[in-house]
Amino acid sequence: MKRFLLWMRVLLSTVLAGVVVFAYSPLAFAFCGFYVSQADASLFNKASQVVIARDGKRTVLTMANDYQGDVKDFALVVPVPVLLKKEQVRIGEQKIIDRLDSFSAPRLVEYFDSDPCARYEAYDRITLGGATRAAAPMMESKARADNYQVTIEAKFAVGEYDILILSAKDSDGLESWLIDNDYKIPQGAKELLQPYIRQNMKFFVAKVNIAELSKTGSQSLRPLMMAYESPKFMLPIRLGMLNANGDQDLLVYILSPKGQAEVANYRTIKVPSGDDIPTYVKSEFGEFYKSMFKTSYNKEGRKVAFLEYAWDMSSCDPCSAEPLSPEELRKAGVFWIGSPDDAVNSSRLFRRPLPPNNGRVFITRLHIRYSRDTFPEDLSFKETSNQEFFQGRYVLRYPFKGETNCDAGKAYQRSLRPRFEKEAQTLASLTGWNLFDIRRKMNISSLPDPVETPFWENIWK
Repeated sequence: MKRFLLWMRVLLSTVLAGVVVFAYSPLAFAFCGFYVSQADASLFNKASQVVIARDGKRTVLTMANDYQGDVKDFALVVPVPVLLKKEQVRIGEQKIIDRLDSFSAPRLVEYFDSDPCARYEAYDRITLGGATRAAAPMMESKARADNYQVTIEAKFAVGEYDILILSAKDSDGLESWLIDNDYKIPQGAKELLQPYIRQNMKFFVAKVNIAELSKTGSQSLRPLMMAYESPKFMLPIRLGMLNANGDQDLLVYILSPKGQAEVANYRTIKVPSGDDIPTYVKSEFGEFYKSMFKTSYNKEGRKVAFLEYAWDMSSCDPCSAEPLSPEELRKAGVFWIGSPDDAVNSSRLFRRPLPPNNGRVFITRLHIRYSRDTFPEDLSFKETSNQEFFQGRYVLRYPFKGETNCDAGKAYQRSLRPRFEKEAQTLASLTGWNLFDIRRKMNISSLPDPVETPFWENIWK
């Protein structure tokens, strides 16, 4: 067990819950397929999850915590652009993040060939390539903050977390103060702390209150949520690289009333999608997706954000999970929808009335794999008005199994071998898997050889 998964794992998994927009009139786009499986965050052993609900300069950030180890060794240090007060920090619900993950996860769908000998009408197929407790008194610092040129701007407790908001004038002093006050931070932190100090950012620092944790009855630490206003639309991932052992995966769910969000300072590209792959992959979908993602990641130069999903939250097709309800969206940080009371509470939270909003929620799922040598800058995001739908989607097409004695049926049987060969080559290209092994699993050699139709046959008929 790692004693300290700070910075990235915790930082990125509990980040601000993305701006969500909810629309009440479902859209009807049909993929004509049946959803059968999904590639969610559980596929990746080192995956952090962050939800960012953002509209304009207003942000609600939710960080999901996947810390492993003794909770007494837990420490969270997150640079934040503004001074946070207690009323701006809340405990979130892991099940809401799990719902967003399930709703937006890349998916596997099935199609079944119809009887080639049956007469039927052809139809065009549309394809779309609570109450808060009083803050528990905290232990006084073992070393005075002013001796380190560190200022404790705020001190409060939320749920099982004892929280400090710090500012600092020097990274050496901040690192020393954290270590001398028993915050188990990785070695070499001062070099990465200094850029945030130069930007006059504050530091959100959290420890676990063991007594309060025992009252929750939870076996794991709950997500933290923060609400603030700032023109900075960013996620500090550099600190998380201090204790990173190899590549780390980050899933960011950005909820917005406008449309898709993108990474502004790195390329954002769509994950490969829409390909027909062999049907045996149904039992190996997890391994397929991990191999496919790794192959694409390396092919794109390892400095890229992948778009895995972009959709209006009021609909889905095919649905890997039901869209989140308005109540669930509010719990995810969406502050622009709901009852008049919710609007009043949100305006208090942000200190000014909220502007009129159309109530839409558009979700963008971004998957970033990073390491110390691939992402030299923190992630900056930008909102766009692009409302194009996209999903990571992979197709299984099952051949017809009945009698095919008619001419059309015989032609259909002859078409299967080249079709399956194309699927095999597609799978090998996507994943880097051995083409011979793929063909063997598909049993392509048992299929009839395609017969070329003489050019004059259709004329004589």
